[in-house]
Amino acid sequence: MTVEGSDIRVPLGKLGSVFGVKGWIKVTSHTAPKENILNYPEWQLKIGNDWQVINVEQSRPHGKTLVAKLAGCEDRDQAQKLVGTQIAIFRSQLPATKDDEYYWSDLLGMHVITKEDVVLGTVKEILETGSNDVLVVTNKVSGKITECLVPWLNDDVIINVNKDDRVISVDWDPDF
Repeated sequence: MTVEGSDIRVPLGKLGSVFGVKGWIKVTSHTAPKENILNYPEWQLKIGNDWQVINVEQSRPHGKTLVAKLAGCEDRDQAQKLVGTQIAIFRSQLPATKDDEYYWSDLLGMHVITKEDVVLGTVKEILETGSNDVLVVTNKVSGKITECLVPWLNDDVIINVNKDDRVISVDWDPDF
């Protein structure tokens, strides 16, 4: 099953602290660059156990952070109720990627195997280190969960990413 085009929710960030008294709120973005989160006029917010579609009335960078004014959020007290709320959009709303490009959300849950067909596990998360990203791969063996870190180095470590089969092939020592 391919992830592209499906309507799974992709987290883009979360709402931070309130900003002023007119319902504005700070935004923590997980996009790169961080301002890309402001390109979406509607956000899905996870309020309680439910997802609600909320229009972004206004948004802008403010110093080193981002701020937004959401529809229906008219004062500081209403904004305070949204602090910590997760922001998402549907995967189908993201721009298409090229064959050799991937959204982090597409890589999560993919199986990771070595070129010798040793199963390392599945991608649990991805760390941004500055020099290169790192896959956090977990595996459950004999009831024990193991974890290994695999650097995202194209051609050196990452051999192939099969989006359809959801498998990442790597040149990596399983004992490292």
